[in-house]
Amino acid sequence: MAEGKRRKVTIRTLQKRMRDGEAITQMAVYDYRTAVVSDRLGMDILCVSDTGGMILFGHQSTVTVSFEEVMMMSQAVDRGSQYGLRMVDMPYWSFHVSPEQAVENAGRFVHEANAEVMKCEGNQHHARNIEAIVSAGIPVQGHIGITPMRMPQLGGFIAQGKTADRAKQLIDDAQAFVDAGCFSILCEVTTSEVCEYLTDTLPVPVISLGAGNRAHGVHIISSDLFHLWEEHVPRHSRIYTDLIPIMEDVITRYMADVKSRDYPGEKETVFMPPEELRQFAKDMNWDKKLAEMEQAAE
Repeated sequence: MAEGKRRKVTIRTLQKRMRDGEAITQMAVYDYRTAVVSDRLGMDILCVSDTGGMILFGHQSTVTVSFEEVMMMSQAVDRGSQYGLRMVDMPYWSFHVSPEQAVENAGRFVHEANAEVMKCEGNQHHARNIEAIVSAGIPVQGHIGITPMRMPQLGGFIAQGKTADRAKQLIDDAQAFVDAGCFSILCEVTTSEVCEYLTDTLPVPVISLGAGNRAHGVHIISSDLFHLWEEHVPRHSRIYTDLIPIMEDVITRYMADVKSRDYPGEKETVFMPPEELRQFAKDMNWDKKLAEMEQAAE
């Protein structure tokens, strides 16, 4: 598509893609450069994920990622995007206490980071607070299945919906979110069948994150594409390019060049004009440099 004809992605865009059977692309981004590149290439939804707190700041889980850190990442993604729908993954304890807290914090992301929609993870018990956000005029994508904020309650990072009873609970969670006004549902590491059922029955776009390829779209964490989180590679992730060996090679060569005095070389260095250097060396009584210049002139 020609750059001049490109249009901003909106919720209506996603609804049309759903009706037309065109897959929706959604990616977790949390830095300016990734936002610039993915937006330039046509990413539909740029989700400022709290996972960025792990990749950028070293948190070992998303539970400890702060509101301020997510705000910082959201502002960076806003600066780097023009066309994709800007979504913010509301961090732990930012919408859980009350409808008033939920609206206040969602509003801050809109006001301070130019966010367009929120993503809230949880279950039907969070629907009341999510409905308050929607009623305030801020669209929300509901996030069910593996919800990293509730890992201990879920028994760890294990796929959800393997039994009929658990699958029904997930369906109830998704329906509660739709009833609360969510414009979309994200299924994270549910069984493919749960995600497929929701895709077939819900009136809103369903996005898969490790939940098979039968949904209206797919979400991926950008750092997983490049293996930037070495500690664990989720089964559902696909490493397209492993940047770690490349980074190790580049940093190793840089250190070797510094130790051998090969870097920086002449092409990376700025020098004074000879006449200015000579005058400077005389003014400063820099005999060593004057001797070097005389030797070079011989």
